[in-house]
Amino acid sequence: MARQPFEIADRIHLLQPSGIRKFFELGQSMKNPIDLSIGQADFDVPDEIKQAATAAIASGRNRYTVTQGIEPLRTALKRRYAARFRGVENEEIIVTSGVAGALMLSFLALLNPGDEVIIPDPYFVMYRHLASLVGARAVAINTYPDFRFTAERVEAAITPRTRAIVVNSPSNPTGATLDEAQARDLARLADARGLVVISDEIYEDFIYEGRHVSVREFTPNCLVLSGASKSMGMPGWRMGWMLGPRDFIERCYIVQQFTFVCAPSPAQHAVLAGLNLDFSGHLADYRRKRSLVCEGLKDRFTLTQPRGAFYAFPNIRAS
Repeated sequence: MARQPFEIADRIHLLQPSGIRKFFELGQSMKNPIDLSIGQADFDVPDEIKQAATAAIASGRNRYTVTQGIEPLRTALKRRYAARFRGVENEEIIVTSGVAGALMLSFLALLNPGDEVIIPDPYFVMYRHLASLVGARAVAINTYPDFRFTAERVEAAITPRTRAIVVNSPSNPTGATLDEAQARDLARLADARGLVVISDEIYEDFIYEGRHVSVREFTPNCLVLSGASKSMGMPGWRMGWMLGPRDFIERCYIVQQFTFVCAPSPAQHAVLAGLNLDFSGHLADYRRKRSLVCEGLKDRFTLTQPRGAFYAFPNIRAS
């Protein structure tokens, strides 16, 4: 019997369409829907960013850039992180096609078939599916009902196949955040067991209580992933970046050469302009909205108040 020409690869059968994207696509056919489907900010891209992008286009910056990202942008990102992490160099930063691109690069460069990566539950849906794509297995740690991703919970799930721990603070979809003790304990655990922490910090600028804490503050064995989608309101521009040990970033650079090639050139110049802007007014708006949502839900649902991001994750079972 002849093989079917478009027989789908086995690994693709491991993936299921995102239910969230289904709701988003359904909303596109509705008139003035209240869209609670996809995590994107409700403010528009600032004019300064738009102007930087159009200026880049008009001045002919439309060709491929170097794979790791333009030097001025990586220098600006180095300054951004040098204030928190010691000894950051441009060579430890790669500009990617969104945080999704950074996740893909890190999983491809780090995980072998059969490896395990620990993720929190609830989790951003991409983590599990990316692990499947590279032949690894995502091990979800139950964090209900307080959504605290602690070293104790993680350690109980470590096996000889464990290779990495994914941390997402602030969290999508719970809004939970790491405090210093949690981050320090996770760093110590990772160091003791020879594991890498993949820290998804895309919501780092949406913190309503205290400050944003990164595991990278306590160990160099940590990849920091972030981007412009949330803080700058640029999800459709697909701009992200990753900070990590130089040798590892160089390997990701090779992977990116043969996958995404480089992040979009005009968008890189736009993000460079955006890094100089003050978005604190939006944070104040979101803090007010958080209070409004929590107040509106408290009498009907059990809700752990989100400390960051722009999500609330109520328990509706008793309603």
